[in-house]
Amino acid sequence: MGDSAGGEKKLWWKEGVVYQIYPASFKDSNGDGLGDIPGIISKIDYLKDLGIDIVWVSPMFDSPQVDMGYDISDYEQVYRPYGTVEDMDTLIEACHSRGMRLILDLVINHTSDQHAWFKESRSSKTNPKRDWYIWKPPRYDAAGNRQPPTNWRSYFSGSTWEWDEHTQEYYLHLFAKEQPDLNWENEGARNAIYDSAMRFWLDRGVDGFRIDTVNMYSKGLEFPDAPVVDPKAEFQPAWSIYANGPRMHEFCREMNQKVLDKYDAMTVGELPHTPDPKRVLDYVSLADRQLNMVFQFDIVDLGQGTSAKYQFQEWKLPMLKGIVTKWQQFIDGTDGWTTAFCENHDQGRSVSRYASDAPEYRVLSAKMLATMLCSLTGTLFIYQGQEIGMINVPRDWPIEEYKDIEGVNFYNHIKESTGNDPAAMKYVMDSINILGRDNARVPMQWDDTPYAGFTDRPEGAWMRVHDLYPEINVAKQQRERDSVLAFWRDMIRFRKENADVLVYGSFEVFEPDNEKTFVFAKKQGQRKAVVALNFTGEEQTVDVPYADEVVFRVGNYPDGEPDGETGGGKQKKLRAWEGRLYLLR
Repeated sequence: MGDSAGGEKKLWWKEGVVYQIYPASFKDSNGDGLGDIPGIISKIDYLKDLGIDIVWVSPMFDSPQVDMGYDISDYEQVYRPYGTVEDMDTLIEACHSRGMRLILDLVINHTSDQHAWFKESRSSKTNPKRDWYIWKPPRYDAAGNRQPPTNWRSYFSGSTWEWDEHTQEYYLHLFAKEQPDLNWENEGARNAIYDSAMRFWLDRGVDGFRIDTVNMYSKGLEFPDAPVVDPKAEFQPAWSIYANGPRMHEFCREMNQKVLDKYDAMTVGELPHTPDPKRVLDYVSLADRQLNMVFQFDIVDLGQGTSAKYQFQEWKLPMLKGIVTKWQQFIDGTDGWTTAFCENHDQGRSVSRYASDAPEYRVLSAKMLATMLCSLTGTLFIYQGQEIGMINVPRDWPIEEYKDIEGVNFYNHIKESTGNDPAAMKYVMDSINILGRDNARVPMQWDDTPYAGFTDRPEGAWMRVHDLYPEINVAKQQRERDSVLAFWRDMIRFRKENADVLVYGSFEVFEPDNEKTFVFAKKQGQRKAVVALNFTGEEQTVDVPYADEVVFRVGNYPDGEPDGETGGGKQKKLRAWEGRLYLLR
């Protein structure tokens, strides 16, 4: 493939725009209240029309659904309510015939405890697959009480170790107890993963993977206790020990050498707990053949508590700007690549979190964020519903409406530990309402018919539909020329037309400490773009850099740049939640 103006190697996954689908919540085709693969197939033309190049389907594999499909019991089968392997073949063909590609989630840090491999592993200490998972004998305290092998805390509360009565040992699970961690030290286990989870789907035409928790496979051999950061808690966060372990890069290279290189497959890794750009570059150097790119979670982690996610903390705009700048600039002068995103299935909605979901500002905010994202270097990722400006669930929803194991477990933990203290429970509900994963998992809003056109099941969808679906839905926005959907469609097209500077350009930030506005420039050779964003509900004045060289091209207000603002002059007045993009004359 050719090179871009700046000499970057042009590869299909660099300019591609990716759309993430959460199968349970996208579209129900058979009236059982749950989204499915045929439902996705029915909306492929919608995605093509939006300008999507790569469809990413979150886990649709066979699963007991303890963690919404991230607990896989068979990599080579589809969760029956979602459809069949043949439905997946049809989906792959539907994408390919429209010039689009399809990637899947690759969840290979752990399986379900219902996977045949784990059933064998726990059957006896002498089973050939015993060492495919991580088993340890108990420890005992001074009083002779049995204790877990380490003090590590699970992501879903409690210990990372589960006692197995049958074989009298503990197994490791970084997530739910039904999600035992695979032992990547075992070559037989690795080869089985490559065959079952990867080659099976690549041979069917899948074009790559979003790789779940990609830096947690190498845990080392020592298993020490984690440092005590919360003296009141029995179990401690241990990611400093199990993330980016000693053989991690070796395993990533092996995955490419044995499997991925033979298919021109795209990979994007989920890389938590890795704040140092140098360590991230170790994963994404093109020449080193590990990962094409990774998700850095600093943006979506904004506002999360330090010791527990659901302890919301206020944040200021310079923090967001610093994060964007860091992950835009870290690839400068390297053969690495980056990503642009601010929503996924694990996060609250971006309009509610970073802008304003007040009725009068909702549309402007969604378009302002679209202007920012479509101007950033890297591969662009959009999450279902983001393109119509879906927002967080109403604050008055009770905990009974929430389905997610992470949020519900935390709510129950605080309820128990505080004796259901009203102030503590209000704070927890405020936090879950902002940060909770269910915000992204409510059914997609297709139209204003019952249940948002997601399902025609009389009893409704598997989880409650957002109350505002009659106002925020695809059908309504397809009829409106100035809708959020129309704006996203135009911005995606504009990004592709100006890919040299928007997709590949170097990034420069101005006034990084300004708490109200975000102004940045993109440069590639002689090409320049300037983006000016107002992150407040009041008018703000900004200095547009390179004002004598650039001209207004795109804005989120219907009248574009007001008459008094056009022409020369560096100073511009940005209206509430306004976003503008200027391009070289």
